[in-house]
Amino acid sequence: MKKIDSHQHFWKYDSQTYSWIRDEMAVIRKDFFPRNLEPLLVENDFSGCVAVQGEQSEAETEKLLQMAEQHDFVKGVVGWVDLNSPDVEERLKQYSQNPFLKGIRHTVWDEKGEFMIAPEFQRGLSLLAGKGLTYDILAFDYQLGSAVEMVRAFPRQKFVLDHMGKPRISGKPDKRWTRHIEQLAESPNVWCKISGLVTETPDFRWKSIDFSPFLEVVTKAFGVDRLMFGSDWPVCLSAANYNEVVEVVEKFFSGYTKEDKERIFGKNASEFYNLK
Repeated sequence: MKKIDSHQHFWKYDSQTYSWIRDEMAVIRKDFFPRNLEPLLVENDFSGCVAVQGEQSEAETEKLLQMAEQHDFVKGVVGWVDLNSPDVEERLKQYSQNPFLKGIRHTVWDEKGEFMIAPEFQRGLSLLAGKGLTYDILAFDYQLGSAVEMVRAFPRQKFVLDHMGKPRISGKPDKRWTRHIEQLAESPNVWCKISGLVTETPDFRWKSIDFSPFLEVVTKAFGVDRLMFGSDWPVCLSAANYNEVVEVVEKFFSGYTKEDKERIFGKNASEFYNLK
């Protein structure tokens, strides 16, 4: 079984670019490179990973692509291109020629997620499928309504929801989050990453069982064929080490078939991102 970590980051830390790293996350205010991740992948029997953008710059996209060329275990890159730009088609044409670029992600936040349904943004988004590129949806739970509108407008575009839509892991799942997850899953072109959960807990304190009600919702909605494991390393280190993140998901799916677990821990990511 070839296990793939579908979601992690590399960065050279600076306080301005990574201003979102709050004081309580100070442990990740430092550099993280492929050499730091590789031993963790080996220890947990992962054969590869997908490096996902963490800043809004083509410079970072180019650095991630270079890392993929230099390190065999970095199987693909989800980069950034300004989808609002007038010359987005030219930029995508250039980047899509690189075999390591698998998808695009945008990390602009606003109050309700209107950027996902803005005409300029959707014009850029409409070009991805033709270039064979996926789109990672990064959105807070309260922005998922716009995400639902977006995926319905592009039935031929492959989407994956990062971090299960960032639900607040506290007690029972919010009804609105549950409804939006179900609506997203109704579109067969949408997948979901089981990632980023430990950092959605109160004060980063958690027990494995805290995640079960939320994992039940996404598993029922998407089924095992459209779920993929992602560590969200090194962000996860604010609340858990790499092994603990893996164990949370392994524990929840322990009773599933070997085939189901192979899909969640690698096969789905390989198919979604067209990894070699």
